[in-house]
Amino acid sequence: MTAPKRRKARANGEGTIYQRKDGRWEAAGYVLAADGSRKRVRVYGTTRRETADKLAERIADSNRGLPVATADSTLGDYLNYWLNSVAVHRLRENTHTRYAACVRLHLIPGLGTKKVARLTARDVRTFLDRLRTTCQCCTQGLDTERMKCCAVGECCQKRLSPLTVTYVHSVLKSALEHAVREDELPRNVARNVKTTTHQPRRFRPLTATEARLFLDAARADRLHALYELALRTGLRKGELLGLHWEDLDLNAGTATIRHSLQRTRTGGLTQLPTKTRASERRIALPTECLHSLKEHQERQERERKEAGPTWRDSGLAFTTPTGRPLDPANLTRRFRCLLNRAGLRHIRFHDLRHSTATLLLEQGVDLVVIKELLGHAHIGVTAGVYAHVRPRLQREAVNSLTEALGQGGTGRMR
Repeated sequence: MTAPKRRKARANGEGTIYQRKDGRWEAAGYVLAADGSRKRVRVYGTTRRETADKLAERIADSNRGLPVATADSTLGDYLNYWLNSVAVHRLRENTHTRYAACVRLHLIPGLGTKKVARLTARDVRTFLDRLRTTCQCCTQGLDTERMKCCAVGECCQKRLSPLTVTYVHSVLKSALEHAVREDELPRNVARNVKTTTHQPRRFRPLTATEARLFLDAARADRLHALYELALRTGLRKGELLGLHWEDLDLNAGTATIRHSLQRTRTGGLTQLPTKTRASERRIALPTECLHSLKEHQERQERERKEAGPTWRDSGLAFTTPTGRPLDPANLTRRFRCLLNRAGLRHIRFHDLRHSTATLLLEQGVDLVVIKELLGHAHIGVTAGVYAHVRPRLQREAVNSLTEALGQGGTGRMR
């Protein structure tokens, strides 16, 4: 009878691994922690190989000098680790910048000294309540340099909006969710805290009459084709500015949305992927847009000749007179001037997108078609954003049915 083959002993530094009484596998080893010390971490899995691979990955990251947050870390250390080692690889740069500001201004001052493993739902709820009711000028010393208001004992009561408090809560939930996935925490305590629902931002889309006035005023503008596209197709500002001529098939009458032009903190004006996977789409172009785009193409060719050697060929459909990308902030300023010339009330550029969807809904276009045109990831997003339109459409539908059935109700069933 042959003796059972003994498993090869793990080398020094590879950690330990064993099977628990509940059948799961557990492995432990020492890694570089977020505070610079070396701490023992534990990982779990359903098989020995899976668990060993998890631990090996942690140790490999540690050997490359990448810190691994542990449950013994303070929340401040863990959030910095998560931002710089995890979130930075998963988020768009502008989103990462907003997350970092949220962590720096609110989460670390409010919860940074708490141990991750000892954080409770009550801690999170107390923090959010305090954030909701505390003057931010007092908390962050915003008036100190100017010696105004809060700095001289006259609190301005500048509180965070419910939307911002919800955003802070969502950032904390995202960070702790990573700790749960990495088996550092058994559950995400931030998910057990319910924040008060905030009122969605109200937008005031253009009416059909206002939309016609806007398009009439835009015809004299150099960027007439851009405004026409924005109102007739609902493209986002970044998608419009990121359109290349190769994305436009003027013969087939289609546009393929692949990129978005954004200004980032490190790269300046940068071509980025679309907002979501659903945002990458092909849309049909109205006849009016095809005419204005052809005119715009001819104008751009004249500008190219006039600019001569100063022309910078970017391949973009909408550029400055010398071929350079248009800055989103400059487009916003131009848009406000156009509204003034048209004698229209001030709205955001993004409200052109809302105007497109609202006008289409009022014309009876199916919600699924609008969802695909706008590039929403889920139809629930479309239905939620434009919920304010549905009651009016329902009333019109009910009134139509009343007309069809008659108002007297005197007919007898046969």
